[in-house]
Amino acid sequence: MQPPASAPGASPWRMSVAPMMDWTDRHCRYLHRLLTRHTLLYTEMVNVGGILFGGTERHLRYNAEEHPVALQLGGNEPSKLAQAARLGEQWGYDEINLNCGCPSERVQRGAFGACLMKSPSLVADCVKAMVDVVEVPVTVKHRIGLDKDESYAFVRDFIGTVQDAGCKVFIVHARNAWLQGLSPKENRDIPPLRYEVVHRLKQDFPHLTIAINGGICTDEVVQEQLQHVDGVMVGREAYHNPWWLARWDSLYFGAPERQLSVEAVEDAMVDYMEREAAQYGTPWYAIARHMLGLRHGLSGARRWRQVWSDHRLKDLPAREVAAQARAAGTARA
Repeated sequence: MQPPASAPGASPWRMSVAPMMDWTDRHCRYLHRLLTRHTLLYTEMVNVGGILFGGTERHLRYNAEEHPVALQLGGNEPSKLAQAARLGEQWGYDEINLNCGCPSERVQRGAFGACLMKSPSLVADCVKAMVDVVEVPVTVKHRIGLDKDESYAFVRDFIGTVQDAGCKVFIVHARNAWLQGLSPKENRDIPPLRYEVVHRLKQDFPHLTIAINGGICTDEVVQEQLQHVDGVMVGREAYHNPWWLARWDSLYFGAPERQLSVEAVEDAMVDYMEREAAQYGTPWYAIARHMLGLRHGLSGARRWRQVWSDHRLKDLPAREVAAQARAAGTARA
């Protein structure tokens, strides 16, 4: 994958939006791409079994406008991961990413996600199997440790083993994954953030691309992290406050500033809702849920959001709901 033409020398991983289950589907990514042309977008984690046996198109379909877009895979069998990676490349994804960071019980039952960090040699086998069959980058997203073991050697040796299989890009969530006693939501908040561990990884592996993830919510923090690592991945804040993404192309990729407005983005999303309804029968509210943060911090945002969230309006056309939402958002309190 090459850096965008307007961002000479910038790493493709300089800014990215994290894969988030139930959130970063293709509708969410379409919204994000309206806001930023250069930020790398990731799919939700897709189980390789779903791709191979549950309907390839349903799991891999995306909008051409989403590029650059990466496919995140969940699995632990090298041969199946290789098949899924090959399909992902054939569908046009710009990167294949292996999930070694998700701590959910469902993922643990499948013995992948964060559990894989217990078996770096297996992760290396998985990576090599994928690298051998695709030309696009194969990357790994992982935590800095498991449970309450905070030894640096654990994550250092994990990266050391996996890099030998051909992985050159590691996206590191700067928290441990506690596999027992915490929900996935708690795992995003309770294990302490240790950014310094990720900085040390970059010092010890200067030839690798190291991106950092976890609790990053402001440009000030992004700019501080970019003094230490190659890239920053933002998760929940990008979802809840998507308008932040509109600044990233100029701030982080050197692109000219674009004259965007919230209204223009909302109009483009309504156009998209109509196309999706006509082509795939997608209800508008399956798309609108991802843009409820678009007016975050603006006057009237709550009233605007309430209209788009009103289940009583679900049988109305999207354009009519949009008109009601805009009227509510601009009405005097």
